[in-house]
Amino acid sequence: MTRPIRLATRAIVMHQNRLLLVNAYKGRDDLWCAPGGGAELHQSLPDNLAREVFEETGLRIAVGPPCLLNEFHDPDGDFHQVDVYFRCTVTAGDLDDNWQDPEGIATHRRWVTRDELAALRVKPDSLGAVAWQDAGAPVYDPLEPILR
Repeated sequence: MTRPIRLATRAIVMHQNRLLLVNAYKGRDDLWCAPGGGAELHQSLPDNLAREVFEETGLRIAVGPPCLLNEFHDPDGDFHQVDVYFRCTVTAGDLDDNWQDPEGIATHRRWVTRDELAALRVKPDSLGAVAWQDAGAPVYDPLEPILR
């Protein structure tokens, strides 16, 4: 029996022309992504996202419109995830190196410029292009393999 597709939410948070990133896997800082996480039953996607961003970063956000739909999978396994990205703004808080994600997954967080992003491994591949584009129609980023 195969696992069901996992649904997650992610935040495109820009501040002073910098994008907020977190480490993508527990204990690793070689792959970065936008903050967020798996959707929970009986919780709206925006509420889920606000909770996840706070848990991972300590920041309070206002969730805006969706801007990217991305899906990725493990071609050799049974993992397939769909991420819905929303444009968000910080309403309270500052990044603090001492912040602890209660799940222990996001152990690193940082603001990056577009040039700094280009030097990092990030997922999805379209993250930078979407983050720095003017608001418009959401982008669909088709199925891409997960990096391990």
